[in-house]
Amino acid sequence: MPNVVIYARYSTEKQTEQSIEGQLRICREYAEKMGFTVIGEYIDRAVSGRSDNRPDFQRMIADAEKGQFQYILVYKLDRFSRDRYHSAIYKMRLKKCGVR
Repeated sequence: MPNVVIYARYSTEKQTEQSIEGQLRICREYAEKMGFTVIGEYIDRAVSGRSDNRPDFQRMIADAEKGQFQYILVYKLDRFSRDRYHSAIYKMRLKKCGVR
């Protein structure tokens, strides 16, 4: 079974913890359906996806480069990044270390 992590994020103070819980629930259900083992969660609260200056996002990238997991699950791609440049850069970094 592949090891996976879940990345969840919401952007503004107007959103709530329920937003995170919903993202996590859907990603956990998908992982179970696919036979993946969820080994961790990375969560950034009230942080814009337009910046890559997100603490748990950066921690996730660093852990990926250490080879700790094979996949990252996100509820929607815009949770990963809202900036096309950052998205391309980080997807390339992840691909180089075997993370999809």
